[in-house]
Amino acid sequence: MTIKQYNDKPLSHLSYAIVSNGKMAVVDPARDPQPYYEFAEEHKAKIVAVFETHPHADFVSSHLQIHKETGATIYVSNLVGADYPHQAFDEGDEFKMEDITFKCIHTPGHSPDGITIHAVDDSTTKEAIFTGDTLFIGDVGRPDLREKAGNMTAKRKELAQAMYKTMTTKYNHLSDNVWVYPAHGAGSLCGKNMSSDTTSTLGNERIGNWAFQEQTEEEFLKEILEGQPFIPSYFGHDVDINKAGAANYKASISDIPVHLNVESFEGDAPIIDTRAQAAFKANHIAGSINIMARSENDKIETWIGAIIQPKEEFYLVLDSISDYDDIVSRIAKIGYESQVKGILTLGQTQFESSDDLDYSDFKQHPDQYTIIDIRNVSEFEESQKFDSAKNHPLNELRESAKHIPTDKPILVHCAGGYRSAAGSSIIERILPEAKVYDLSERINDFN
Repeated sequence: MTIKQYNDKPLSHLSYAIVSNGKMAVVDPARDPQPYYEFAEEHKAKIVAVFETHPHADFVSSHLQIHKETGATIYVSNLVGADYPHQAFDEGDEFKMEDITFKCIHTPGHSPDGITIHAVDDSTTKEAIFTGDTLFIGDVGRPDLREKAGNMTAKRKELAQAMYKTMTTKYNHLSDNVWVYPAHGAGSLCGKNMSSDTTSTLGNERIGNWAFQEQTEEEFLKEILEGQPFIPSYFGHDVDINKAGAANYKASISDIPVHLNVESFEGDAPIIDTRAQAAFKANHIAGSINIMARSENDKIETWIGAIIQPKEEFYLVLDSISDYDDIVSRIAKIGYESQVKGILTLGQTQFESSDDLDYSDFKQHPDQYTIIDIRNVSEFEESQKFDSAKNHPLNELRESAKHIPTDKPILVHCAGGYRSAAGSSIIERILPEAKVYDLSERINDFN
């Protein structure tokens, strides 16, 4: 049994190819199936199965495209109510692929229809579980994403109770030597305390994962329900896409209108400018929102999917047309490519510029500024850099910015500088008459 792990780091998404004697299965594939096709060619293997552990919320899967292009059977729980051709795969079901037997374990908790794929190599002693968003390394999946999306909806407390039962009963028959392969790692919004490790063993998790420790159901529920990160706008949208099956990846990104070197532009939809912060602040189309691509801690998929609503059209400004494939492919990962009205690059026109902060004045007189902390609620509650700061989380800022007072200059900060570029540009868009400054990376000067 050969297992290949794929790590899409911006989304912290882990997917898998499993090969045995010329046949291959894929687990929770990403939007672009090309890497799995290349791996199958490399191993002279035919893709015969695609396993979906649940309808994913944070990315769009290529399961339907792989089925259409390879003839592979999609295995998914009957509880999903999938609208695509599939084979129901539920508790006790098995699928044999050469030397590997795949067994299904129903593991609700993150979602009511979640399953774990237990793979046993009959020619060796190797066993692995592909746990989807149920069991992570060091954590378990959050239970609050399926209240409004999917064939089966469930309240967060009900799913938290289901997760407690899963963690106390569903893996007990498996040995400590079983390898654990989750669908996400540290940085994913599908959990809160994941390890930076992307694989483990069940024995290690039984020792180090809080969810395996002896505790009452009440204690378990308190831990899993508190402090979860925010839910981006696109999550429910992606559950619905994955339940139906996504359109062909390459076809979906190939027909977006392009406008090069624009000298003037009147947008009838939000404009997302993906250029570096300095370039944006020096010159941008009025009202643009700066969500940077190719920067440190770049999370463009998450923040476009948090700030732009499902089905809401928007424009994209690129630094160069050579960035087209990379950035549009990342937007397609969250199923937003059909919402892009056009791709723009800027000409030589001076459009708008952002105000420069007099940093020494702010350090001397912070009380003369309205300080807006755009970190998540949980981050803000844990610690504040400034006593007078008001919390306006970035994912809510398009709605809440109108309530920010404008009698003083507005100073925006986040944790490290990436989000504040987006936040300050949103406030500029909503409050065009206000003086808006971005503290950016200088937030690191304040302990």
